Amino acid sequence: MSDLTRFTAAEIAAALADGSVTSVEVTRRHLDRIAAVEGDVRAFLHVDRHGALATAADVDRRRAAGEPLPELAGVPVAVKDVLTTVDLPTTCGSKMLEGWISPYDATVVSKLKAAGMPILGKTNMDEFAMGSSTEHSAYGPTRNPWDTTRIPGGSGGGSAAAVAAFEAPLAVGTDTGGSIRQPGAVTGTVGVKPTYGGVSRYGLVAMASSLDQAGPVARTVLDAALLHEVMGGHDPRDSTSLDMPVPPVVEAARRGDVSGLRIGVISELGGEGFQPGVRRCFEEGLEMLARAGAEIVEVSCPSFVHGIAAYYLVMPSEVSSNLAKFDAMRYGLRVAPEGVDDPSAEQVMAASRDAGFGDEVKRRIILGTYALSSGYYDAYYGSAQKVRTLIARDFEAAFEQVDVLASPTSPTVAWPLGEKLDDPLSMYAQDVATIPANLAGVPGISVPVGLSEGLPVGFQFLAPAMADDRLYNAGAALERLVTERDGRPFAAQAPELEVTR
Repeated sequence: MSDLTRFTAAEIAAALADGSVTSVEVTRRHLDRIAAVEGDVRAFLHVDRHGALATAADVDRRRAAGEPLPELAGVPVAVKDVLTTVDLPTTCGSKMLEGWISPYDATVVSKLKAAGMPILGKTNMDEFAMGSSTEHSAYGPTRNPWDTTRIPGGSGGGSAAAVAAFEAPLAVGTDTGGSIRQPGAVTGTVGVKPTYGGVSRYGLVAMASSLDQAGPVARTVLDAALLHEVMGGHDPRDSTSLDMPVPPVVEAARRGDVSGLRIGVISELGGEGFQPGVRRCFEEGLEMLARAGAEIVEVSCPSFVHGIAAYYLVMPSEVSSNLAKFDAMRYGLRVAPEGVDDPSAEQVMAASRDAGFGDEVKRRIILGTYALSSGYYDAYYGSAQKVRTLIARDFEAAFEQVDVLASPTSPTVAWPLGEKLDDPLSMYAQDVATIPANLAGVPGISVPVGLSEGLPVGFQFLAPAMADDRLYNAGAALERLVTERDGRPFAAQAPELEVTR
């Protein structure tokens, strides 16, 4: 059989179902691939060879016994290290939680296990999901498989890089301001941010509770839909979970028909700051969709221009609150202050937080604490929440005119490692097209549309809340058009990594 690591998740599932391959074979091939290329990619913080193979063997036994199994049973998956797991450390890319083992699984992880999906390991990320390049991980940066001198996006660069490098057919990421979609754009993968509340947040270590959302990472739109169907659904343990059925995302991904679909191009997303090559690829995507029968309409969402400013007040404010629990008293890193014989709890807390948190986390805690402080709350946090309401209203008005909205996912292709590390404002600007969806809670998808400078460019679709299926329908249509144009699937164009033994 040809290289199983090149199979899509849907192809692996079909091969497992017809008995032409076993889950142990598939899982072992991916673990071997991880061992071969991790030296260059560094997508994983923890690899669970024993646990993944044990799950795979159990699925093979159950399948041989004739037991009915979920469609993705036996298909391996990687999980971002911000979701709690009882059998692997959950570090959130931070020294603050180095080696910490959770007493419970996140609901998403429980659903993966119930579906019989071997978990290959936990992927690298910007510390506590704060960053757009995965350079802010306390354990070192992940590298982009398309060019290992460049960033893989963030904060979920590990999940995107693992899928792009064929180390895993599927991965789970989280998206607070674009942390699934932006890595998807720069690594040539498909990344989806579901409707807020459509996937349980229970067991997702919170960065910004009103913005965080787990979602799928894959190499095809159908694969993303299959994983979304496993992950989604109501969870009574999550107060923000929507008590509604998962939209028909798999059916939509298999349909992929945009004839008569009204696609709104957001005029505020695509001008100044967007590289010419990114705009060219986006425009080519629109032309292909128009030829396939879609109606392209320009739409204005004027409040989107304030999205970054509002986000970088709302998000740090929630960060300062959520990260207060890492106080060196209950769990996590504890450091005794130097030169103090009998330190107070406050001194231990200060020393531990100074040693455990990286610069970007400290920056956002300080910003959020200031925005929430007496005398500034209304001027900063309160004003940002008002802008958030205006952005939600812009979405509502736009969706009265069109079925989905479109923009480039990221204004640039992947940049060299270190280029923006000391320029946080430039780094923050990379999320200009993705942030509005998080502020309004609507779903978004990034699909590879072409190459600029030999690097992937992402095309973003946005849909109304709980209309996630519209994303998969439009995304699958664009994916098919790109494949027909290029004569091969987009992932097949990725350069081969040097294999180390």
